[in-house]
Amino acid sequence: MIGGVIAISVIVLVIWQVLYFAKKRKLRQSSVPENFPPAWTDFLVKRVAFFRGLNEVQKRDFEQAVLGFFREVIISPVKTKITQEDRLLVGAAAIIPIFFLGERSYPNLREVLIYPSAFDERHQFANKQGRIAGMVGNGYMNGTMILSKTSILGGFMNNKDGNNTAIHEFVHLIDGWDGEIDGIPSAIIDKPLILPWIDAMKQGIDDIRKNESNIDDYGGTNSAEFLAVCSEYLFENPARLKREHPEVHRLLHKMFHPELNK
Repeated sequence: MIGGVIAISVIVLVIWQVLYFAKKRKLRQSSVPENFPPAWTDFLVKRVAFFRGLNEVQKRDFEQAVLGFFREVIISPVKTKITQEDRLLVGAAAIIPIFFLGERSYPNLREVLIYPSAFDERHQFANKQGRIAGMVGNGYMNGTMILSKTSILGGFMNNKDGNNTAIHEFVHLIDGWDGEIDGIPSAIIDKPLILPWIDAMKQGIDDIRKNESNIDDYGGTNSAEFLAVCSEYLFENPARLKREHPEVHRLLHKMFHPELNK
């Protein structure tokens, strides 16, 4: 009897979530312009080095991909205010890692919550204990990403430091396309490259833990974080990544630029 009640409650919760997100997405879609405003283009040119490096055709493609992201994913502020520029930075961070993959959406993402600052494991940010700048939710938070507004702005303040929390979290989502966030993004890596990638990760993590690498220490936490941290460098400071971990750079470049494998 109790099991039946729990099952019904779960079904009701799932239906409520589907209807809730469908309603919010519909409202959001109605506010997304059909064409990318020139002012938005100017903003991306000014703030996003990746965008500046694209040719004109690629820039138009990138813009359409950002609009598509806005139509599919809800961006919600939590006890803070966000501007259209903040949304554009989130959209840019989402599109950067998938731009050359031929993908234009994240099937495992429904909503991005924007917190005012770093938060703790209980998602609390109104204290000085918060150290988390971004995370991909699981369990009841599955399909949700949390980013602090400070990390979004800081990530694009310096496009060469290899530190961009938003890109980091979107790479976690890509890693999870195969069902597991484990540092081995099977959905985008060619099978012959998997074993070399595992070996390169092990060596890279070992180097970080031995203080024999200048890559951010957080990359030595585990395989999933190594992938995400090194991807930040790939998109912001590839020269440094190539200098520190040439094999990691080579393999990541192949993953995120599959056209090179043809």
